[in-house]
Amino acid sequence: MSAPAAHPPGCHTTGRWTGARVRFGAPLAARLVRDAAQLGLGALDAEMCLAALEDAGRRAFGAAEGVVRLEAERPEGAAEGVRLAASTRPLGPEPEAWSAVLSPAAHEGPGPWAGTKRSAWACVERARAAARAAGTDEALLLDAEGRLVEGARASLVVVRSDGVAVAPPLARGGVRSVARAIALAGCPAIAEADVGLAELRAAREIVALNAVRGARPVVRLDGRPVGDGRPGPVAARLRTVLDGAE
Repeated sequence: MSAPAAHPPGCHTTGRWTGARVRFGAPLAARLVRDAAQLGLGALDAEMCLAALEDAGRRAFGAAEGVVRLEAERPEGAAEGVRLAASTRPLGPEPEAWSAVLSPAAHEGPGPWAGTKRSAWACVERARAAARAAGTDEALLLDAEGRLVEGARASLVVVRSDGVAVAPPLARGGVRSVARAIALAGCPAIAEADVGLAELRAAREIVALNAVRGARPVVRLDGRPVGDGRPGPVAARLRTVLDGAE
């Protein structure tokens, strides 16, 4: 379990610039406001955050597509105050299906900063490094008790071997993902439930949920097929929900 530090970590939100706007812009801005308050950074204005995201996307991409990130942080050496910094990057490759590895780093689990999307998070950075080293799209993090929490870049839905679709409980310490909230609201049959390693390896489907990429089926885990190795119906349903949301 983590403990608050003297200098609070920064947090960020990332969205897709498409159709001359940031997709899911309002909830992404609201999440940044909530995270900054929880981390002790200070008060932010959601409309100002959304305007900063939109301005960065408009300047960088115009009518094209790309990725916009807005970070909130406490200036180094300052006792109070919060600074916003926007950045952009190209969309890059968008494979229809993802591969993943299990992260060698355990998720730290719940704590005073649980649910926030922190900018510097050691266990997530180690997971991302593992994915890069393996040449995969994602790395899945389990907690110290072997329960699935989330991916390094996405929230997750797992279709167990019995055909029941579940999402790891947010109480395990995962990020309060905007894509997760929208997807689960559109698929109310998906309930929160713990997923252990054996259940994960026996899963029919694993679906990654990400505000930039939408819903992406994970068809290989540690080099082995997930289910029959093809995108499944739950992944298709979740993609439809996210693609149809505003």
